[in-house]
Amino acid sequence: MKSVAVAFFLLFPSAAALAVEAVEVKARDHSCEKLAQIIRKEKAVFVRMGIGGRSFRYPPARCNLGDKYDTATVRDADGKMCRLDYECVYDPQSFYNRIPN
Repeated sequence: MKSVAVAFFLLFPSAAALAVEAVEVKARDHSCEKLAQIIRKEKAVFVRMGIGGRSFRYPPARCNLGDKYDTATVRDADGKMCRLDYECVYDPQSFYNRIPN
C-alpha cells in the first residue's frame, strides 16, 4: 500500500508545483511596449509601481465571481502612461457583491 501512495505522489505533482511563480518587474525600468512584452512572455508578472504594485497574467485569467476584467494604467520609464489589458478588479455593480435588503 505504501508503494502505491509513493507512486501516486511521484506521478502527480502537487498544486504548488503546478502554480506559476510571478516575475517581479519595476514599471519605471521599462517602456510600455517592453512591459506588455514581458507580461506576454512570462505569463505571470507582478509590476511594482511606487510603494505597491499589481499582478498581471497573460492570457488574462478568468475573473472570479464579483470581479470584472479591466485595463490598468502604469507610468513607464519615460513617464508615459501605459494601458495594460490584463487585470481583474472588484466590481461593485456585480450581482455577487450586492447586499440583500
